Order: sequence, then structure tokens, then C-alpha cells
Amino acid sequence: MKDKKEMPRRNPQTDLLVRVLLALETPQECYQLLDDLCTITEVQAMAQRIEVARLLREQITYQDIAGETGASTATISRVNRCLTYGSDGYNTVLDRVVGKGMEGKA
Repeated sequence: MKDKKEMPRRNPQTDLLVRVLLALETPQECYQLLDDLCTITEVQAMAQRIEVARLLREQITYQDIAGETGASTATISRVNRCLTYGSDGYNTVLDRVVGKGMEGKA
């Protein structure tokens, strides 16, 4: 099992990606980058995982999450594993966004 502090696949390209993401200043800039960088399907998959994480934190059942988001139970299980054993990425951003009442706002 990997150490929680280890960042997988870190290299100059991923370092640049992280710097680019941190340089975004507005929701519009973020949408523009996502439009150029990802397919619609990739953006929707990432958005779905974040919503699954939010619902899991609210202790919604897998069945209800699947019905609400269309996510497979495999995806829900993976997100749940990340919430429990992952690097705390979901929790960090959801604490910031949910804590500010910003869900669904851009």
C-alpha cells in the first residue's frame, strides 16, 4: 500500500499542470481551460466524482447516489475509498466549497 504522503505520477508535466491549475483566477478561466484541456465526457466524469464525494460525506446511500448522479457502484466505491484512505483531496476542496455555501455556483 502506498504512503498517503506519496504523490503518484509526479513529473515535470504534472508539476506544470498543477501550476496551471493554481494560476486560474476566475470561474470563467477555469471553464475555458477545461474546454481546451478535456473532453466533455472527462469534465462530466470529474464533476460526477466530486458530487459523489459530496453525497458520501452526507452519508447518502450508494443506491441513492447512483440514482441521483448516474454513477456506477464501482465509481461510488472508488470515491469512498479515496475519502477514507486517499490523499484528502476531496475533503480539502469540499470543506472549502461547501463551507462557503458555494455548491453549484460558478
